[in-house]
Amino acid sequence: MIYLDNAASTPVNAEVLEEMIPFLQDQFGNPSSIHKYGRSALRAIQNARKQIAYLINAEPKEILITSGGTESNNTALFGMAHAKKGNHMIISSIEHDAILEPCKILEKDGFDITYIPVNNTGLVNPKDIENSISAETCLVSIMFANNEVGTIQPIQEISEICHQKNIVFHSDAVQAIGKIDLDVKKLGIDLLTMSSHKINGPKGVGAFYIRNGIEIQPYIYGGGQEHGMRSGTENVASIVGFGKACELAKENMQKNISHLQNLQSMLITKVMKEIPHVILNGNQEQRIPNNAHFTFLGVNGEDLIIKLDENGIAASTGSACSVHVQKESHVLKAMGFSHDQITGSLRLTVGLLNTNLEIEKTVNILKIVVKELRAFSPLKDKYGF
Repeated sequence: MIYLDNAASTPVNAEVLEEMIPFLQDQFGNPSSIHKYGRSALRAIQNARKQIAYLINAEPKEILITSGGTESNNTALFGMAHAKKGNHMIISSIEHDAILEPCKILEKDGFDITYIPVNNTGLVNPKDIENSISAETCLVSIMFANNEVGTIQPIQEISEICHQKNIVFHSDAVQAIGKIDLDVKKLGIDLLTMSSHKINGPKGVGAFYIRNGIEIQPYIYGGGQEHGMRSGTENVASIVGFGKACELAKENMQKNISHLQNLQSMLITKVMKEIPHVILNGNQEQRIPNNAHFTFLGVNGEDLIIKLDENGIAASTGSACSVHVQKESHVLKAMGFSHDQITGSLRLTVGLLNTNLEIEKTVNILKIVVKELRAFSPLKDKYGF
């Protein structure tokens, strides 16, 4: 099986798993306990916090451990809402559902949400954000890199606008961390969302960076863990695994980026050259190095995924988190795509374990499968297949 759905999840690195196992067996203590077992668990969490912070050039005390990207995004939105600094937030129209759905709740509670449009490559215009800021704006939240088309936003320019207006800036960087050299201090990011299972760590754990000095209210209360910001007994083994994944991502950053870029370039070049009537989606220059998003005109994307799966290739049309909700991609719709372009979309995302040979096999199978599907397409006369 060739796995090309690394934007959805990645396999756990062997070194990460090895680091986790002791905390699933002998070192099983509760970090809140003061005996030897508890102290060992607490030290492990503190070390992981340092590893996570180092990946993004933050301080360990600025890292809040969460269950993943969804919780971190919810913490950003509801945490700022509960801080009562204003009742207006600005987000982009192509955010992940972990941003869009909480915003719907906030709107019902009386918050004003501005949805910034994007161009046909998925880029926001920072001027649109600047023009939308009001006296009631308490948060701007713009994702770092889109989970469907891979477009990277002008984060530093947006953060500078926010800081000029004394507005807190949050970015969902779930798809970006580990794939680009991300420095929260240099970029001026106040709040940042991270997730473990996108960088070869375990599922069910993530982190939320809160710049020192930013006031945000917790919304999970209980025993006071995570300095009172996120109560609940810590998932020690997964936290340790996430920390190790961050350490490995930092150590191997340039090597990993080079590997991903090589595979991405090969994939895009071969598909565009060898398969007719294909559109490459997303921004050509500002794109994370593992993403290739195509529209195969005259083909239904779900049919394409099923046929690829039958031929030993795992792919997707977009966000795995919304795969059970039958609706058109809000990302592609916001980019101005037609119904045909949206339904014919395919996201292929490479990972650290993929090889050149797998890319060659994938394109060869794609050529056959796309030709087969187009032979029965009701759109074949329209596109002249």
